Amino acid sequence: MSTESTPAITIADPAPLGLLGFGFTTLVLSFANAGLIKVADGAAIILALAIFYGGAAQLVAGLWEFRRGNTLGSTAFFSYGAFWLIIWYWFHNEAASASSNVVALFFLGWAIITAVFTIASLKTNHALIAVFFFLTLTFLFLAFGQWQAGGVFSPLNDPGLTKVGGYLGIVTGALAWYTAAGNVINSSHKRELVPLNLKR
Repeated sequence: MSTESTPAITIADPAPLGLLGFGFTTLVLSFANAGLIKVADGAAIILALAIFYGGAAQLVAGLWEFRRGNTLGSTAFFSYGAFWLIIWYWFHNEAASASSNVVALFFLGWAIITAVFTIASLKTNHALIAVFFFLTLTFLFLAFGQWQAGGVFSPLNDPGLTKVGGYLGIVTGALAWYTAAGNVINSSHKRELVPLNLKR
């Protein structure tokens, strides 16, 4: 019998995959929320990203994070993977039938979930903290925008808050890409080329 130990299997960091999938899908939908593109012009692309890159890729990243023992990463990636699958399903099943108040509560719930992740991320790096912080604001403004458009604040009848949520989503998506780039590039070069923490 051989006395040599079996080498441990190393699992690659799944965070960049999850962050890229999340960032790309968030960016495209946020351009629509900000009014920079028309949803009708890019609906097929948005939905394809939602199911495959925003949804499936993040679920895979979440499973890998479970295997690595990362509670924050696994919970966040699985949650946002599910979020994008919900968006895909919702738009394929007459999204217009949902009232503004219900949609606002949907986004408010995600804001609360993301606020929990923001607090948990305070022990990680500044780039990831920024992603969760801006995502929390994005969901809040999307919720307020729904209330403003047709819910409890409907007399205002102004899409302004949703547009603010769209611009915050663009910032969030860009930060997610930056954080993913830092993880991939720094890992490949074995040194920090892309800073993930602010210099003190």
